[in-house]
Amino acid sequence: MAQVRTMRADARRNHERLLKVAVEAFAAHGEGASLDDIAKRAGVGSGTLYRHFPTRRALLEAAYVDRIESIAARAGELGERLPPGEALVEWLHELGAGMIQIRGLRALLGSAVGGGGPAGDGTDCCDPLLRAVARLVGAAQEAGALRGDVEPVDVLRLAHGVATASELAGGEGAYLRRYLELLMTGLRA
Repeated sequence: MAQVRTMRADARRNHERLLKVAVEAFAAHGEGASLDDIAKRAGVGSGTLYRHFPTRRALLEAAYVDRIESIAARAGELGERLPPGEALVEWLHELGAGMIQIRGLRALLGSAVGGGGPAGDGTDCCDPLLRAVARLVGAAQEAGALRGDVEPVDVLRLAHGVATASELAGGEGAYLRRYLELLMTGLRA
């Protein structure tokens, strides 16, 4: 059994500063924010950044894991409160708004669902979102509110596209709800 080492106090402080600065940098400049600038603003060297976060994706994941889990948890809350089809639409709206407001989130979700391979294999930070949409899609299909041939990953890929199109069309997502309604018209049973 592998031992888990606890982080020294100075390493923990560096880790926390890096995450705080990264969230700010990604919010301001998107997922392409300079990692060297993040390290500099956090008061550490690039080597320290890469020791904690060996890749840009690792830093993005760490910066947004709490937000991803929060959005995923909303699926359960909405599923308990609204009819299945409405819960799916409302959750997709919240997910889309999150992708527009949290610029790195769209990049993470895009890479998680962008390929043609299996999604939701338990190795990606976006897997909670995949599990959440699977529950909502299943419930909507069971209620007859969604076509039976729709796969959860299809819905996430389409939601990613809708968020991107909405941001391009209206800056802060003014068209998000409209585009989601158009999307859902095509997906309804």
